Amino acid sequence: MLASRAFSLLGKRAISTSVCVRAHEHGIAKTEDYSMPVYYDAKDLPLPEVQYTKSLSSEQKTLKEKEKASWSALSPDEKVALYRIKFHQTFAEMNRKSSEWKTVIGGVFFFLGFSGLIALWQRYYVYGPLPHTFTDEWKAMQTKRMLDMRVNPIQGFSAKWDYDKNEWKK
Repeated sequence: MLASRAFSLLGKRAISTSVCVRAHEHGIAKTEDYSMPVYYDAKDLPLPEVQYTKSLSSEQKTLKEKEKASWSALSPDEKVALYRIKFHQTFAEMNRKSSEWKTVIGGVFFFLGFSGLIALWQRYYVYGPLPHTFTDEWKAMQTKRMLDMRVNPIQGFSAKWDYDKNEWKK
């Protein structure tokens, strides 16, 4: 009942699939043709298969016409503009160091700190107190008992104890 009320308020035309179909007809959804070569900057491939600018403006078209004449007549700004039509970055720009490592290191430290806080929270609020078997007195009693029982006397624990002197062998 609630859905029929919502449909009556919005109207059936507002949620029709024909709206989506008409949107695709007008070119809102762009599709890429992956069978054609794509531009990308790479140091090992200095001349890409296609130029960076796909559609030229009127200024760029006049500049391309001036390119066909003598290059000495072109100003340095026009030469740079011609370069930018063909390429997106220069080799110097491609080789420039980025500061992305700072972001990565910061992210690593953030997650390490967050994990440490979770571990501390678990230690204080999730886990109980340590059992009595972790105390030094208990460990000493356990060691004494194992030596009295002569546990693994050939190559193990008791083999390293000198029973005549009551001390560890050196």
